Amino acid sequence: MFERIMTMFTTVADEPHGSVWVVFLIGIFFGGIIQYTRVDKFEKIAGFAMLRDTVVPKMLFLAIGLASIGLYFLIEAGYAHYHIKPILLGGLLIGGTLFGISMAIFGKCPGTGPISVAEGRIDVLVGAIGGILGGLVFTVYYEPFFKPLMGPNLGKLDLAAVFEGHEALTVLIFGAAMVIISIAIPLRQEFDEADLKQLDR
Repeated sequence: MFERIMTMFTTVADEPHGSVWVVFLIGIFFGGIIQYTRVDKFEKIAGFAMLRDTVVPKMLFLAIGLASIGLYFLIEAGYAHYHIKPILLGGLLIGGTLFGISMAIFGKCPGTGPISVAEGRIDVLVGAIGGILGGLVFTVYYEPFFKPLMGPNLGKLDLAAVFEGHEALTVLIFGAAMVIISIAIPLRQEFDEADLKQLDR
């Protein structure tokens, strides 16, 4: 296990465009945003699931829009890269459904969960351990049980490739649309700052 973790750090460090320290600083920046917006709180995620709080979707659309544009041009400039995963329709439908249900019940996602653990949330720590064990079960029984559920492989595809020859314009339009949607969504908060402080006690 320790060797695999060290291999992960080595892989990042060996990339020509990045370093472990860059990833570390990005992580601090990301954590700061999560803390500032309070979206690591159960009430925010649950409010989003019940369509009573729009802070999370506003952040998601904004992040997707800005990241799409930024990542595309970073890749074009040779400063970043990413690996497109194949479209396995059965796996996406089953996994997406389970993920959505779990996120609504648990009130956390893979991004906000570790932040809550760092805050000392024991319930989230238990959930994180459960997630690790679930990943272990998936890995061990993938071939005999889970692989048949994945469905046919529809290949690797990204939005820019659909409009070949107009990739940059496609990404700009998509990113701008996501940002506009983020701005257009009315701000609703199930709990205000005073309520969240009271719940923290």
